[in-house]
Amino acid sequence: MTVDPTLAYIWAFVIAFAVFMYVVMDGFDLGIGILFPAFGVGEERDQAMNAIAPVWDGNETWLVLGGGGLMAAFPLAFAILMPAMYPPIIAMLLGLVFRGVAFEFRWRDPRHRAFWDLAFTAGSVTAALAQGIVLGALLQGVHVTGRAYGGGWLDWLSPFSLLTGVGTVAAYALLGSCWLIFKTEGGTQAHAYRLARIAGVAAALAVVAVSVATLFIAGGDYQHRWLTFPNVLFAAQVPLLVGILSAAFWWALLRKKELLPFLLTLGLYLLCFAGLGISMFPYIVPGAVKVVDAASPANSQTFMLIGTAIMVPLILSYTAWSYWVFRGKVGESAGYH
Repeated sequence: MTVDPTLAYIWAFVIAFAVFMYVVMDGFDLGIGILFPAFGVGEERDQAMNAIAPVWDGNETWLVLGGGGLMAAFPLAFAILMPAMYPPIIAMLLGLVFRGVAFEFRWRDPRHRAFWDLAFTAGSVTAALAQGIVLGALLQGVHVTGRAYGGGWLDWLSPFSLLTGVGTVAAYALLGSCWLIFKTEGGTQAHAYRLARIAGVAAALAVVAVSVATLFIAGGDYQHRWLTFPNVLFAAQVPLLVGILSAAFWWALLRKKELLPFLLTLGLYLLCFAGLGISMFPYIVPGAVKVVDAASPANSQTFMLIGTAIMVPLILSYTAWSYWVFRGKVGESAGYH
């Protein structure tokens, strides 16, 4: 089997890009579901739903690309990580199913709308929490024996993975509130501003807690990556930029900006992804399997890359078009029915 390191790293970037797009684009959907009980029954909840109604199901395209790309481009990593993460991944998928069903039925079954609203929130919280737990379990390390997962059924469950899970819920809530600031008006927008301040504090505390806790797991490997010279000269730019964007975010909230808080939150997400890359690269299974070692044959990756090079621009084009068509503010009545 011939492996091309260049192709392997290109595919690592493609998968990272797909995961980032999913986190951003489905993140504000899940965030609105997490915040849903805080909105008033009736107009506020209907506006919140209408803010994501035209785009929510298309956002999950990126999850398929990320998961499918991992299986095809890095089959060894997929074979190790899936058994290690089965419970939270299954919980995530069930949460997404519940959320999708509830989204449809709350409009079509108004007699039981309170139940579907609860299911919408429960599915969103479950999916977000599970995604954060998977991230924490990946960072804390997976026990590998030979070329297979060698751990137990509950190795993914730890205080650190629960911390990353709660932090992900807070981060999604922040993104969802900022999206509602941009897409709604009146009382719903004012409520979204208040929720953004609360979620912003929670997300900031979570980022600090996860960042500090990360330095004390995986046998100190992350300390070496972040704190030793000359690595620290490059790595220190990430928390510095996080601080700058955070200050700009609070300024934008105080000045009642509408789009800027959402864009700054996206910037903070991007910096968190950069920090994740610093912590993991060149490993795809931290401390166990490197990107090159997990790659499929070069011929397979080349064939898939051709299809990806065609499909990703198409996905980006129709996604951009859908957001353009449904631009502007939403109302209580002009939306999903």
